[in-house]
Amino acid sequence: MKALRHDRRILLLALAAGLPGSLVALALLWTGDFALRTQWTFTLVITLVAWVAAATLRQRVVFPLQTVSNLLEAMRESDFSVRARGARRDDPLGEVLTEVNALGDTLREQRLGAVEATLLLRTVMGEIDVAVFAFDEDERLRMVNRAGERLLGRPEAQLLTRTAAELGLSECLADPTPRVLNVAFPGATGQWELRRGKFRQGGLPHELVVLSDVSRPLRDREREAWQRLIRVISHELNNSLAPIKSVAGSLEDLLARDPPPADWRDDMRRGLGVISGRTEALGRFTAAYATLARLPPPDRRAVDLGALLQRAVRLETRLPVRVCTGPAVMLQADPDQLEQLFINLLRNAVDAALETQGGVRVEWVAARHGVSVHIDDEGPGLANTVNLFVPFFTTKPNGSGIGLALSRQIAEAHGGMVSLADRPDARGCRATVVLPTG
Repeated sequence: MKALRHDRRILLLALAAGLPGSLVALALLWTGDFALRTQWTFTLVITLVAWVAAATLRQRVVFPLQTVSNLLEAMRESDFSVRARGARRDDPLGEVLTEVNALGDTLREQRLGAVEATLLLRTVMGEIDVAVFAFDEDERLRMVNRAGERLLGRPEAQLLTRTAAELGLSECLADPTPRVLNVAFPGATGQWELRRGKFRQGGLPHELVVLSDVSRPLRDREREAWQRLIRVISHELNNSLAPIKSVAGSLEDLLARDPPPADWRDDMRRGLGVISGRTEALGRFTAAYATLARLPPPDRRAVDLGALLQRAVRLETRLPVRVCTGPAVMLQADPDQLEQLFINLLRNAVDAALETQGGVRVEWVAARHGVSVHIDDEGPGLANTVNLFVPFFTTKPNGSGIGLALSRQIAEAHGGMVSLADRPDARGCRATVVLPTG
């Protein structure tokens, strides 16, 4: 039976099911008192009915299976327009056909969504100004967008199936990413940010290489930085040189008088004092800029955050600072730079609190991958949030304007950040320092 086709097994099983009844009928027919012609006639009728019933049963079983097979074959060929008739929920066979029709609808929607997503991806890949390459496990190019064609100076047909070495992209498949490369390609030269990722297509691993030109943004940011620096330096130089020039001119007029006035010595002393004071101010400005510009890289080692904050708080003697003890946190950081960061923020907090006779509080909260240190003051709050971290910008009469800029530079060198905002629960400001613990 197992070697037979399914339809033939159904036919034989149907005949076997009707065989006992047929044999009993034939036995009664041939043992009874019937004419020979009648016996043969009924024997033929019983045999014919048995075969017709078995064939009908076979057809009733095989036809729905053939229908389902045709539907599945059409789906396999990506033809989702074919549907089965007679699908209904009150019949076992109808439920099967209903589910097959529903499967066709689902596959059609998924296929339509995949086609639309593929077209969208191709459109985006073609329009973005970023070179994208896909290499297989043999480092042969399998996909490239228009930006990649322009970068390599050749059309897609001449690039596909070539190895990364032949295309001059072998460096892009080596060493960790992201990183910046200084590479000259046939179609462009400059600095390129390299990023890589892995994906699978057809069950095989592929490498995705993305090259974005960072030369122009870097040049724009460099130009903005120089413009901002020139504005700051020009402002400070004018603030110092203008009074020096004015006083020097007044002293020159004083010396040109003949005879000189009786109090010319006092005038000379005051004028020279002004010149000396402005010169010292200009020296402080250049020293402050040198401190900001020459910050060395962090010398990382194990640092106990709680002990470091306690040391920074003890250095502030103008006002008692309350420390809310938090969890034990160990950082891989430069303790000297971090201490300077917290000293700067604590000094600003105490300056603000002294204006309103308020207090200052320090607390820290540990998260999964980092720690947040909050320095809250009860001062008047922030008056200007736009230029807080601009170098040499200050609202204090004797401020240098580098404290916050230096603090942010130290935090970013450690992979963290510094932010200032008005406290949401009370009057005053909150300085937040976020540092990674890994």
